[in-house]
Amino acid sequence: MSDRTVLHVKGRVLAGPDDVRDGLWVVGGRVSYDRPAGARDVRTVEGWALPGLVDAHCHVGLDAHGPVDAETAEKQALTDREAGTLLIRDAGSPSDTRWVDDRDDLPKIIRAGRHIARTRRYIRNYAWEIEPDDLVAYVAQEARRGDGWVKLVGDWIDRDLGDLSPCWPREAVRAAIAEAHRLGARVTAHCFAESSLRDLVESGIDCVEHATGLTEDLIPLFAERGVAIVPTLVNIATFPRLADGGDQKFPRWSAHMRRLHERRYDTVRGAYDAGIPVYVGTDAGGSLAHGLVAEEVAELVTAGIPPVEALSATSWGARAWLGRPGLEEGAPADLVVYEADPRADVRVLAAPRRVVLNGHVIE
Repeated sequence: MSDRTVLHVKGRVLAGPDDVRDGLWVVGGRVSYDRPAGARDVRTVEGWALPGLVDAHCHVGLDAHGPVDAETAEKQALTDREAGTLLIRDAGSPSDTRWVDDRDDLPKIIRAGRHIARTRRYIRNYAWEIEPDDLVAYVAQEARRGDGWVKLVGDWIDRDLGDLSPCWPREAVRAAIAEAHRLGARVTAHCFAESSLRDLVESGIDCVEHATGLTEDLIPLFAERGVAIVPTLVNIATFPRLADGGDQKFPRWSAHMRRLHERRYDTVRGAYDAGIPVYVGTDAGGSLAHGLVAEEVAELVTAGIPPVEALSATSWGARAWLGRPGLEEGAPADLVVYEADPRADVRVLAAPRRVVLNGHVIE
């Protein structure tokens, strides 16, 4: 498909949850709802169109052992693209993936820099591992390197305690988040447990990843402060296996992980019911495969989130939250076409008919 080819998406275009339009045109890689005059070289794609899906917690350039080479990172990004994920918030990576920005055939990436963790309190080879006195300086560094986000590791197993515990003193977190905000960056944090959440939220954090430790007393605080969560339920599904591996050495931690897993759906539904913004993220790129966005949307529905709201968490709503356009007039033509209306059955997301990225139909 040449740059001069006009694409006609013929069918129903879900420009918003209640904004359904009769087709669109792609001219010069941009969305138009007006038929271009004198168009001769026209390609037609038929079906139900959604804005390119969002994976708001994904790690391109990372695997279970740490940073990967560019060839492996490219394969990860292509796998996400084939699943319909055309916008990624890379929630922490030690790899430099800026080269992706020069490729119009790969998903767009919003980076959070490299994870910032407490010394020996995270997965080896993933994060900057530092002590609290250095937290503000490292947050400032990653705020400048990222695309408007910084990623903290809020809690992890404390081997002396034998269970999850907060990584940072409240005063250090408050100063670090204030510095990120001063530099124009939002802050998110990896949090499994209950005990790290209040300090982070009261210190002004913008988002919490996983958020399995949300409890009835914390949910109103999140809602009042407008703190979003990205539950990564496809990752939380691995907790029983992780717990089995820790039974001998860390039985307290293992039991805790099982409890967090058992109430995962109630946690997410309670957050949604309270008005906490919930977004789709898979946590791909560590031990999880890429391309799981449809499974995560289905998990949100299983948790009790209405299908249209689960779709919004990976499309219209997620794009607005990240400050990126959907399918409005003049926006880059990043969209996915399906056989049927995904609002009726989100499982449709698992089988894209066509993926269109920067106005080009991906073959």
